[in-house]
Amino acid sequence: MEMHDLIHPRAVLAGVRVASKAEALTLLARESADRTGLAQRMIFDALLERERLGSTGVGSGIAIPHARLAGLAKPCAVFLRLDRPIDFESIDERPVDLLFLLLSPSATVGMDHLKALSRVSRLLRDGDVCRALRRCADAAELHARLIGQFAPVAA
Repeated sequence: MEMHDLIHPRAVLAGVRVASKAEALTLLARESADRTGLAQRMIFDALLERERLGSTGVGSGIAIPHARLAGLAKPCAVFLRLDRPIDFESIDERPVDLLFLLLSPSATVGMDHLKALSRVSRLLRDGDVCRALRRCADAAELHARLIGQFAPVAA
């Protein structure tokens, strides 16, 4: 699965303001519920359960919350660029301002979920990509950067 297949332009939000990790997870659950038709509470609970295993704050201001969900027809992604970084209990203890949510169907072979996570992780480990994401003017430009295009695209 290519990045442009994974994340829809309307699933990219810029200038988001949240005060906490729980508030960020709630927003991600709401946005993905709108896109998947699944219950927001079910998504939030799955994200919270995953966070209990260990923070998905991977360092350098980045978090990649993820879960596998029954009833999900295809992978769903949501990207948030926060207006102000928040504590996410990251491994490097730095606050997070870039969040990439990845939801996969529970029926998906485990390797498919891991491949998608790996693709997202590789993209966000690139310091140049993250600097560019932090400089983007709006959600359309963020989406273009995420999918590897460098000119803004229509939503």
